[in-house]
Amino acid sequence: MRKWRLALKAFGAVALFGAAGGAISAPAEAPNPLFSGIDLFNLTRASDVQISPDGRQVAYVRLTGDIMTDRAVSSIWLVDVASGRQQPLVTTAGAHSPRWSPDGSRIAYAAAGGGGSGAEDGSSQLFVRWLASGATARITGLPDSPQNIAWSPDSRRIAYVMAIPDEGLTLGKAPAKPEGAKWAEPLQVIDKLTYRTDDSGYLKPGWAHLFVIDADGGAPRQLTFGPWHDGGPLGWTPDGRSILFSAVRKGDWQRTFRDSDIQSLDLASGTLTALTHRNGPDQNPAVSPDGRLIAFTGSDDDGKAFDQDHLYVMNRDGSGVRQVAALFDRSIDHVEWAHDGRSLVVGYEEQGDRRVSRMTLDGRVTRLASGIVGSDIDRPYVGGDFSLARTGAVAFTTGDPAHPADVGIASGGATRRLTRLNDDYLAAKRLGAIRSLPVRAPDGGQVPAWLITPPNYVAGTHVPLILEIHGGPFASYGPSFSSDDQLYAAAGYAVLYTNPRGSTGYGQAFADGIDKTYPGSDFADLMAAVDAAVASGVADPENLFVTGGSGGGILTAWIVGSTDRFRAAAAQKPVINWTSMALTSDGGSDQAKYWLGKMPWEDPQLYYKLSPVSLFGKIKTPTLVVVGTDDYRTPVSESEQLYTALQVRGVPTAFVKVPGANHHGLAARPSQSAAKTAAIIAWFDTYKKR
Repeated sequence: MRKWRLALKAFGAVALFGAAGGAISAPAEAPNPLFSGIDLFNLTRASDVQISPDGRQVAYVRLTGDIMTDRAVSSIWLVDVASGRQQPLVTTAGAHSPRWSPDGSRIAYAAAGGGGSGAEDGSSQLFVRWLASGATARITGLPDSPQNIAWSPDSRRIAYVMAIPDEGLTLGKAPAKPEGAKWAEPLQVIDKLTYRTDDSGYLKPGWAHLFVIDADGGAPRQLTFGPWHDGGPLGWTPDGRSILFSAVRKGDWQRTFRDSDIQSLDLASGTLTALTHRNGPDQNPAVSPDGRLIAFTGSDDDGKAFDQDHLYVMNRDGSGVRQVAALFDRSIDHVEWAHDGRSLVVGYEEQGDRRVSRMTLDGRVTRLASGIVGSDIDRPYVGGDFSLARTGAVAFTTGDPAHPADVGIASGGATRRLTRLNDDYLAAKRLGAIRSLPVRAPDGGQVPAWLITPPNYVAGTHVPLILEIHGGPFASYGPSFSSDDQLYAAAGYAVLYTNPRGSTGYGQAFADGIDKTYPGSDFADLMAAVDAAVASGVADPENLFVTGGSGGGILTAWIVGSTDRFRAAAAQKPVINWTSMALTSDGGSDQAKYWLGKMPWEDPQLYYKLSPVSLFGKIKTPTLVVVGTDDYRTPVSESEQLYTALQVRGVPTAFVKVPGANHHGLAARPSQSAAKTAAIIAWFDTYKKR
């Protein structure tokens, strides 16, 4: 009990002051050479890079920490490709989604309305900036924020997607309220399968539809109607007469949401034509420059938990569908036509990296750019974006383990970094060093893994190790910047992270390694990685710790129920009980159907067998539980089950709730991200063997 009281005392101190021990400390009056929580406010990163049609300039969204608002504030900047000179384009906080007109003379973007219709509820409006004059005009007064902005080929119109409110189901009505009376809020009546999402909270009744507006302003025109959700990205035909998009516009769309088709909308008549018809998702339509062919991505729905998206082309009328590069064993998620119409430029994950390649219609693949990284910095997920100029130049977000996302360009076989947003600041920091770690699973397969050593690491010494597990589970880590991992390293821990079977970017068979068997099928891969870290001479076998979020949270809970080799654990936003998860998560019905293959009442033993709750009686490891209060993906009730069970059994535990944070936003506010990581370090420090 004394050790347990000391644990609470240490945890409380760190939660209050946001600091963690275990690292070299600097005098209070001197700059701290180690990465610390306060540094999260000082990092800047690039996202949503958009290259001009002539390839001479790149517009991008710059995300900068604001210590006074505790948020990353977005603005839009321009970079001159030849010189690297930058200038701010839109400094309005919250500006996003810059999109070049095809003639290169203007940029459309979204930003807060600044008064009038739509401003009261915080919705964004469409703006257009004329590059030559610097003049800006707001062209909409929308009740909701526009999404998937897309210029017409003649640069005269802009299409977008927007939610349209609907009355929804009503059941009876309350008595008439006397004037001036203060009554309770009216009843909330729900009749949809998905009635809340992690990103948007509880959904208002309504439908997402397409609109078009003159680029010089005027009244928008609604293009699609009906009880369906229409989505982007939007693809104009070169003649400007039609727009292509993806939607489920058939049958029981709520329960067949993976069965989307490419839809073609004739703007003159409003006629909609479904161009694809198979059982499975078809999306990302892109029309060839001559208007003859449509490229898109998709897959057949075969009931697997994860299916890679392949590249297809078809004739303009939907006939002649054929797969491009049928032997290319990666999932394609972004498609653009090359200007000459003879090839396509695609984005995909590749063995812990994100790449851009050119694909000819006969299936030849040529890499154009690699090392693409995302704008999120808390964990080293593979991600990022790119755009293509008519010249063939590719602009993309680029980075490395020591630098968050910058703007890069690939042209003529050469790659350059155009911005260096954090170089000066991070040059004064001693970061943990990363290296690849060879790992072989018990069945002989390779387990991609990376090991970060503390900044003050001395070769040949053993240090405490944190196994940090990615979520998804159909996602992947790579050798990119991670604030969580650097904070762990600064506190004196080595950090091990891996891509166990089920991770993306290694082919369909590798992803299938956890189909209908997750999470237990990942256990052997993760333990093999820990064994390799110990064998490398870095990890202290008496000081092993484990944490992870979402899919990494369920694996953390599974691990401490399967082995006692870890001194402490921190399960972040975990899944604990597949039955409750399937019936309360915003994505639960999808997971039930595809991840487990049956509903809970059809095979309750399967649900129990694959749930960490089945292992609760074996857990002895002190386990911290962490979740956001607004998490609807792995709802708070999942974390509560783990915490309560550990309390009942007398296993050392504590419960950290991050106020206002949803599943994807657990690290969105810099102060909360720093405090959460500090709490985990304090928990581990308490149980570290001295």
